[in-house]
Amino acid sequence: MNKIFATVTAFGQVYLLSPLVAKAAEVPSGLEAGNEALGAAVEGSDIANAGSLQGLIANGINVLLGFLGILFLILVLYAGFLYLTAQGSDEPVKKAKKLLTTSIIGLVIIIAAYAISGYVLGALISIAG
Repeated sequence: MNKIFATVTAFGQVYLLSPLVAKAAEVPSGLEAGNEALGAAVEGSDIANAGSLQGLIANGINVLLGFLGILFLILVLYAGFLYLTAQGSDEPVKKAKKLLTTSIIGLVIIIAAYAISGYVLGALISIAG
């Protein structure tokens, strides 16, 4: 069970981080080139015209909520796996249902927090901008 979870986690990390590593390999060295690459990555978003501090805080919040959303999605998948492999036993089914319920509630909270923080940060940036 732990080997399967470790394999899925490792595959997910490689799958999620490989575009970032490929993008980082394309950036030429030097501070100006890094700033240009960062500006190109942010361009087109609502945060593009923000000051550096506001943009940094907004991006940090978005990244944190994104990782928490991924974590809760993995917990939902794990709860579904537990439910399917319970083979009719009462105790694993109760554990899976409880984990699934709390994971879905957490996922809803994270999505709501993501939407609220996006709206509030967008409004603050437009006011400050």
